[in-house]
Amino acid sequence: MDEVEPQIRSLLAQFPRMPATVIAERIGWDRSLTVLKDRVRELRPLFAPVDPADRVEYDPGEVAQCDLWFPPVTIPVGGGQERILPVLAMTCGYSRVTDAMMIPSRRAGDILAGMWEATSGWGACPHTLVWDRESAIGGTGKLTAEAASFAGPLGVRIKLAPARDPEFKGLVERRNGFFETSFLPGRTFTSPLDFNTQLTDWLAQRANTRHLRSIGGRPADRWATDRAAMVGLPPFAPAVGLTNRVRLARDYYVRIGSCDYSVDPRAIGRFVDVIATPARVVVTCAGQVVADHDRSWALAATITDPAHRETARILRADLATRRRTQATRSHLDGHVVAIRALPDYDALFGVDFDPSPSGWSATTEGN
Repeated sequence: MDEVEPQIRSLLAQFPRMPATVIAERIGWDRSLTVLKDRVRELRPLFAPVDPADRVEYDPGEVAQCDLWFPPVTIPVGGGQERILPVLAMTCGYSRVTDAMMIPSRRAGDILAGMWEATSGWGACPHTLVWDRESAIGGTGKLTAEAASFAGPLGVRIKLAPARDPEFKGLVERRNGFFETSFLPGRTFTSPLDFNTQLTDWLAQRANTRHLRSIGGRPADRWATDRAAMVGLPPFAPAVGLTNRVRLARDYYVRIGSCDYSVDPRAIGRFVDVIATPARVVVTCAGQVVADHDRSWALAATITDPAHRETARILRADLATRRRTQATRSHLDGHVVAIRALPDYDALFGVDFDPSPSGWSATTEGN
């Protein structure tokens, strides 16, 4: 090993993070790999740049770190489909209490709806919500309009982490790893609702009640102090969910994501407002509810209310009756008289009208 150490140093000087297995290939090492790894472990600190990590202390109610976790399991979502869905996780800085739930997508409306559900369950909101550069929150380094309109009514701020710096929100990142090692193994899920039910129980019974060396106690024991210092919730909910405003087409369906939902056909041709939460899809027209469906988490699904289909059938039958009525007229005694087209009268009287002036031609017109 002493003979090849100069070669190891030369490689580490150029590539401080080069794995020991790659170094073994470069120097042609054919002996014990453990001995080589031990020597590389001793030499690497001499060449690798130092990156110290500070311990951060948080005040009660100060901050909650937020992130999306994508569990590597497929969840049945109906219609014979299975999907890998995001899980919104929020970890409070002072108490380390964590809340998490599966959401339908990573679009802003669904993420913010999950955040509102979590903070509503807490009954308060931390003063600062930390996010990475999630595209729906601040992918360009600046808060999206949806995220800003969510934070404003709550009286809190959303702070974006520096680009490519997951350690900035290491609390929630470590919780994501804990989910994969302690929550997922050995579990099966029948639906997103079943996933959320199991996750909620596990958080209450396991994650938030275990002893953490970093705080010298259990998150649940520090929760009351943490919550008391948070910002109270506003009397009205902020704007969350997926929204849209469209003119209802003849097929009386509106689209949310890739799914189509039926609307009362009597609103055809009028503007309708659509709002979709993770649980419901509600459509209104001039303040009146014209559709109310369970939200589908499947892809390319069509959800039809039987009442809407029956209304459409009645409207079509009524239109056909009107057309037949308009095609005839009757005398006062009820005798029906057909309405003939004008060319029928021309043929009856032997009239053949020529709409062009006598002697007209392209040549004379040009003259």
